[in-house]
Amino acid sequence: MSQDPHVALEKEAEYELAKARWEQRPLHRVLVALMAPSRLSTPQIGLILLALGLVVDLAWQWVSGDARPAAGAAFLYLLFVALDWTLLTSLPRFELSFGPVNPPLLALAALRLILTAGSALLFAIMPIGLHLVIPAVVNLSLSAGVVYTCLIEPFVLQVSRIDLTSRKLSSQAQPIRVLQIADIHLERMTKRERKLVALVQSLQPDLILMTGDYLNQSYVGEETATEHVRLLIRELDAPYGVYAVPGTPLIDPPEAMTRIFDGLKVKVLENESVKITIAGQEIHLVGVSCTGNLEIDHLRLERALAVVPPRAFKIFLYHTPDLMGRVAVQRIDLYLAGHTHGGQLRLPFYGAVMTSSDYGKRYEMGLFREGNTYLYVSRGLGLEGLSAPRARFLCPPEVTLFTLRGGAK
Repeated sequence: MSQDPHVALEKEAEYELAKARWEQRPLHRVLVALMAPSRLSTPQIGLILLALGLVVDLAWQWVSGDARPAAGAAFLYLLFVALDWTLLTSLPRFELSFGPVNPPLLALAALRLILTAGSALLFAIMPIGLHLVIPAVVNLSLSAGVVYTCLIEPFVLQVSRIDLTSRKLSSQAQPIRVLQIADIHLERMTKRERKLVALVQSLQPDLILMTGDYLNQSYVGEETATEHVRLLIRELDAPYGVYAVPGTPLIDPPEAMTRIFDGLKVKVLENESVKITIAGQEIHLVGVSCTGNLEIDHLRLERALAVVPPRAFKIFLYHTPDLMGRVAVQRIDLYLAGHTHGGQLRLPFYGAVMTSSDYGKRYEMGLFREGNTYLYVSRGLGLEGLSAPRARFLCPPEVTLFTLRGGAK
């Protein structure tokens, strides 16, 4: 049945507004701006790095007054930058990640410049013959961190297990196992996605819920990436179904959602609710598309809830945690979100450096409760796109298994 052309035009106009709204967000604008180095050729990048090596040499000469340790420090700097370059260019060859090389390479080069040049300030207190030990140790430590954040942690897929009880569910019935998968951000199939398929099969959930962002932003509309994510989602199965909501408009535009889910056994919830009966118990799923306009999205939530009995157990699927202030008064029991990636790169004792949530760090990751509503913000599976490094630190990828039981809340 063909869609009413007026309805189609209205939906297209709504999407264009939502897309424009997301394009104005600070994080997106920064990531787009930092893509500029990707247009540089290999010789141009090489000249830039050699120039930075000269800066290191001059900084050491200025502090030490001696050309020999200055040349040694510059050599160390260029050696480690070359290793960075080799590692970043090898990631696609080993099917680990598929992001641009130049933006993270230049970011690492700038960081090494600061650390290597700054270590010259210790020249006066270092014993003769050991002047290059500090810059060597600093650069080696940074290299170890790069290897860990790019090659190891992004593939340490974890299961977070959450037990929740509710008076709306029967204590005599079998617990319900619900699996949340967030922010797949697939570029190509890697060992992380292959681990996901095996892990889901071993967990045996009753229900699988996906909360948006299925392709990496750098690969939206790309045929191979679309086919790979379809192959992945086709392998996800649960007795009571697989349900999904769109993520951000820039990553899950309508045409991409159609190409991804067409023909798959997945129900995409777009501003609607559905009732599921599991082991004799009713669960109402409510899914709302994320436009970035919280007033509009809240209105859509209210409309979707209008047909849901007030005392029913309700699970709300929405890509970001930013509706929590409104959801908590709607008698929703469990709100599942992602989007923040848990920050993806976290600092000890501080947590997420950046979350791209309207609430900043307030809902950066994990379980929260306000009133009778639980919110879970997943760290997600994949990695941010565009110029962002394909890396995780103190924030491994996760899926979340909820066990829902009857009883006191």
